[in-house]
Amino acid sequence: MGEAATAVATEGVFPSQALSEAIAAEWVSSGDYRIRPEAIQPASIDLRLGDYAWALRCSFLPDVDSTVEEKIEGLAFQKVDLRDGAVLERDRPYLVPLIEELALPEDVRAKANPKSSTGRLDVFTRVLTDRHHRFDEIRAGYQGKLYLEVVPRSFAIQVRTGLSLNQLRLARGDVRLGDEEIRRMQGEELPLLYLDSEALPESQLSVADGLFLSVDLSGPPDRIVGYRAKKNSLPVDLSRIRAYRWTDYWDPVFPEAGGRIVLEPEIFYLLLSAEGVCIPPRIAAEMMAYDPTAGELRTHYAGFFDPGFGYDPAGERHGSRAALEVRARDVSFMVEHRQPVCKLGLERTSAPAERLYGAELGSNYQGQVTMLSKHFEEQGPS
Repeated sequence: MGEAATAVATEGVFPSQALSEAIAAEWVSSGDYRIRPEAIQPASIDLRLGDYAWALRCSFLPDVDSTVEEKIEGLAFQKVDLRDGAVLERDRPYLVPLIEELALPEDVRAKANPKSSTGRLDVFTRVLTDRHHRFDEIRAGYQGKLYLEVVPRSFAIQVRTGLSLNQLRLARGDVRLGDEEIRRMQGEELPLLYLDSEALPESQLSVADGLFLSVDLSGPPDRIVGYRAKKNSLPVDLSRIRAYRWTDYWDPVFPEAGGRIVLEPEIFYLLLSAEGVCIPPRIAAEMMAYDPTAGELRTHYAGFFDPGFGYDPAGERHGSRAALEVRARDVSFMVEHRQPVCKLGLERTSAPAERLYGAELGSNYQGQVTMLSKHFEEQGPS
């Protein structure tokens, strides 16, 4: 049995070579559209928008007795053609049939999350499947279509058929790493977290069913520590890279005395983790859903961290900092330097990923020192 076939058969998140096998077996297929090799990421597959979108009156979930398309009757009021591009307006839910479909074995499940650039633009996305009442989690053995709910929040966006806004992971069995395993990994030669180019001491590691990250709000009062989304900016064409001035869409955020900022309610902020994150080839990670006991804020948008993020086999890179997409709820909320604001869930892959996040894949955020998405040409100082 070859390495790729072994990776398909073993418990864990599917790495790139196992995803290629799954596509060859038509567990993931795309009809007349070919799934291109570049769509296969280190531990995920890019999913693509289909030919049209329904504008919806409200969001919804199907139930065990209904398909997605049966459920939208009475909720959809406009069909938008995406083939030549279309603008999706702010705060309007849209439902887009995706090009890819699934035919999973009975012991293989899937999970979806927004791509990093999608989250950094405050575009809320989640996948729906027929006869299932959960977003983004796709039950084992599912056979059928995939639908993407898209809600632009801060900016209107222009999209077109074939554009990727989200990703899919396949997994078999128990994949989550426990806290003791996380602590043990931090003590190895390739730690998971770094601070100021030094491995974070295990005694300073904060774990509780996952690995906590804190926010960087350090520096003088004229240092940009984040960005706050402007309202009423022009639409962002998601197919254009380095095409927009950040000052047209964002206000800079500066720290108050004592290394803190106050988040205004229902405003979208981009911040940066204090720690550098290193995801080795045998691990995949996911930003986990916000915990209301940690404060009135949401920090879960773009979710997947692929094998190779912040990793350097030569040991010359000490992790890459994580972009934190944050929105305070209901009331203004103060956050301070090194305050934990999000948590990474770590998962084992069924084999070390052969393709790793980084320059060879054209990854946009390896070694990042700013948190703006790839659509902006002018990056503010960190």
